[in-house]
Amino acid sequence: MPKGKGAKGTKVSLKTAKKAIRMTPDGQRRLTLSNMGITTFPKCLLKLTNVDELDLSRNLIQKLPANIGNFSSLRWLDLHSNKLESVPESIGNLVGLTHLNLSNNRLTSAGLPSTLGSLSNLKSLNLGMNQLDTLPPTIAALHSLQELGLFDNLFIKLPEFVTVLHNLTKLNMKRNPLSYAQGNGEGALREKPEPEEDVYLVHDSSLCRTCLKRCKEQRERLTRGGGGGGDVFEDKRIRTYPGLMVPNSVATVNQDGWRIRKVQHKPIKCC
Repeated sequence: MPKGKGAKGTKVSLKTAKKAIRMTPDGQRRLTLSNMGITTFPKCLLKLTNVDELDLSRNLIQKLPANIGNFSSLRWLDLHSNKLESVPESIGNLVGLTHLNLSNNRLTSAGLPSTLGSLSNLKSLNLGMNQLDTLPPTIAALHSLQELGLFDNLFIKLPEFVTVLHNLTKLNMKRNPLSYAQGNGEGALREKPEPEEDVYLVHDSSLCRTCLKRCKEQRERLTRGGGGGGDVFEDKRIRTYPGLMVPNSVATVNQDGWRIRKVQHKPIKCC
């Protein structure tokens, strides 16, 4: 367990970090310190530069150390759901990195360094749920990139260099204020579509008794194909997840499972 959690957040010691390292099935050294209330990047982690995978997601980290590039063995870095406003230039030293998740932070375009283009082995880059409207042109050099997440940002047009990323197979640009030329008037804008609503998975232990009851009743109606009125899903073939409800509340599971399906009805909010 961490040393303690006070006004300055959870303190992580070197001993704690070493105990948190696990070997993955494919033989990678993975250090997971997710959802621990960490507000400051633990300096002690810089002594563990031999880890292959580092997960610091769902914390409160506002700044990364300037020498983050010292993690020479890092292949996988997950920093989603923190409070980062910028990324140090030294991240370009992580040339072995294949997966980088920076989604759900406070990143602006000015906070992304051009050195991101040095990550020549990067296959997956997630920058969704930030405040980006442009990307460093150097990203055009990421020829190994296969997946790029730019959803929930401020882009009004698709980055031009995307067309030269020949290995790119998945690009998520959902929920951006994209504009499109239409008709004969060059530069004419299409009205921004209404924002989509999504389903969020949370464990039933995160809900109050009243909301838990409502969710269970709704799930029973939907799985029977009933419900009546407009309070039904677009797709009535509902998948169920043991122990999980679907209110628009704070997710306690990994972010990868937050968005699963579009809904028409007003989201349920836990009181």
